[in-house]
Amino acid sequence: MKKNLLGDLLWAALLLIWVLILVVPATRDAFMGFSTEHAYAGGFIKFFILASMGDMLGARVLNGEWRIPKGFFWKAVVWGILGMMITLVFTVFMAGAAGAQAGGKLPWEGSQIAVAFFGSLIMNTTFGPMMYVYHKFGDMLVDMLIEKKEGTLQGKITIEAMVKRVDWQTLVGFSWVKSCLLIWTPCHTIVFLMAAEYRVLASAFLSILLGLLVASTKKASQNKLQTAA
Repeated sequence: MKKNLLGDLLWAALLLIWVLILVVPATRDAFMGFSTEHAYAGGFIKFFILASMGDMLGARVLNGEWRIPKGFFWKAVVWGILGMMITLVFTVFMAGAAGAQAGGKLPWEGSQIAVAFFGSLIMNTTFGPMMYVYHKFGDMLVDMLIEKKEGTLQGKITIEAMVKRVDWQTLVGFSWVKSCLLIWTPCHTIVFLMAAEYRVLASAFLSILLGLLVASTKKASQNKLQTAA
């Protein structure tokens, strides 16, 4: 009980530090200046820390206690790489939606809300589902390498072995269809209405929500297995 309370306080303190960095003008300007000048490094750092905090919170909800999972650092690196990808695709999809409007392929040219919605919708129905796959396979590779090192994994690490481990029904039904359309599309519409320099940071904070969603999908998978048994 005390261990969980201490973990809760430490997690909340780390989140508060991030908030203070963004609230205090000097630290905010320094951090945002660094992120603007070094966009990919900034995206890596934001997701390396904040998305990993989301994973920890999700594990706390799933297990009822704080645990540092095996391979935590390397899974944070996976998040960091995804953060670099997100830094790029935000620009690609927003510019692409605006270009499609200018070319008459999408309506309501000049509307900031419309371009934000179209950019978010197209991103979350194309890149979004694949990002879930990238993240799933990245984490899975870390887990399998650890299992191989510990001697608990028989056979080679192959794409076929990784594919067989995925609960595709939950991934497609919940992560792709429900979360991408009903959660991330409206969330990223709001994000795209922000100034460009704040979008990746806001998305990194939203990755804390993703940690909770991942925990809920794992719970759903566990409940399904228990019911089947």
